[in-house]
Amino acid sequence: MIEVEKWLHSRIGLNFRSGLGRMQRAVDLLGNPEQTYPIIHVTGTNGKGSTIAFMRELFVAHGKTVGTFTSPHIVSIHDRICINGEPISDADFIRLADQVKAMEQRLLETHDQLSFFELLTLIALLYFKEQGVDLVLLEVGIGGLLDTTNVVTGEIAVITSIGLDHQETLGNSLAEIAGQKAGIFKSGKSAVIANLAPEAQIVCHKVAENLGVTLYQADQDFSFKNGCFSSSLADLNQLKLGLEGAYQEENAALALQAFLLFMNQRGEKVDEKVVQKALKQTRWAGRLEAVTEHIYLDGAHNLPALERLVEFIQEKIQQGYKAQILFGALKRKDYGGMLAYLTEHLPDATLYVTSFDYQGSLEEQDLGGYRNIASYRDFINNFEASAAEKDLLFVTGSLYFISEVRAYLMNLKSSD
Repeated sequence: MIEVEKWLHSRIGLNFRSGLGRMQRAVDLLGNPEQTYPIIHVTGTNGKGSTIAFMRELFVAHGKTVGTFTSPHIVSIHDRICINGEPISDADFIRLADQVKAMEQRLLETHDQLSFFELLTLIALLYFKEQGVDLVLLEVGIGGLLDTTNVVTGEIAVITSIGLDHQETLGNSLAEIAGQKAGIFKSGKSAVIANLAPEAQIVCHKVAENLGVTLYQADQDFSFKNGCFSSSLADLNQLKLGLEGAYQEENAALALQAFLLFMNQRGEKVDEKVVQKALKQTRWAGRLEAVTEHIYLDGAHNLPALERLVEFIQEKIQQGYKAQILFGALKRKDYGGMLAYLTEHLPDATLYVTSFDYQGSLEEQDLGGYRNIASYRDFINNFEASAAEKDLLFVTGSLYFISEVRAYLMNLKSSD
């Protein structure tokens, strides 16, 4: 596995976003595995992972074998490629990577080398075909229109949110970014979108109209309020979510609408009791995840995601909790804007900033006047040892930071 990981990592940053021609040729050479199962294709600035987690539980609970392809990984690269929540094995990963390597020799006759994300996507597409899944929940890497995954035709496209992130790649306005996200809409298929900003909505409606896509919009065609879901497909009540945060109702609404649409299109029955159980047991690592009684992990890696985290922390403070925040991010992100937002909106919380073992993470000289923590490991250990009943620590920022902290905490747990 070490050799395969070295090979994959040698491609990070290589031939990034250079069109879909190479990827299309690659899937053709592999016999188009992506055409052997139905796909729900998911994009959005935030909420993709949580929406996929809800859908996975809903489909699995109704007897489906579900492939999921998500990124980035929180613990292991295998976590990106799962069936019914179980990561691909080392043996399958290595064997399929070898198939992709062999195919690439033919590809190189006409195209450049494949990128890290292209290689992973191809391994996933092959794995899902080989394992005979009933459907695949496929998460976009960045954007949609020019994303590696957009060689597939999704039966249903889902847009979870549209905010300002990856502007250097996707554009500087919500309308431009919406154009990229709506690039996963496919002719004559269906799409489910969140209640987006008006300028983003207009773009999505226009793209849908041009392609003959049936569009379902949150708070217009379906809604989720106070544990009740309503749409033309079904009315469901007494719904409790396994993921914390009021905003998760928005992600659950999208998941339910896409799930019901998929089942309805195939004339399959939905059991309300099974839906209730599935939503309640949904978990997603690194998204408002309570890893201990006092520590939450949340990969709020951009401002729109941070706003949602702040809402949750404000609720906890109102309930009498004392909040501390440990923040770690990459230099290429708008970390200054994120830190300023945390300071302004959470004046009663204590904010600390740290670095972590990932190339491009913040260093002491980047931190300005913020409280710097030299070792997040020592800080977390000290916090856990002294935490009072109402003390909470929120570890947030880059998903790479969250991944590292989570692995550390899991190791501590397993060694106890």
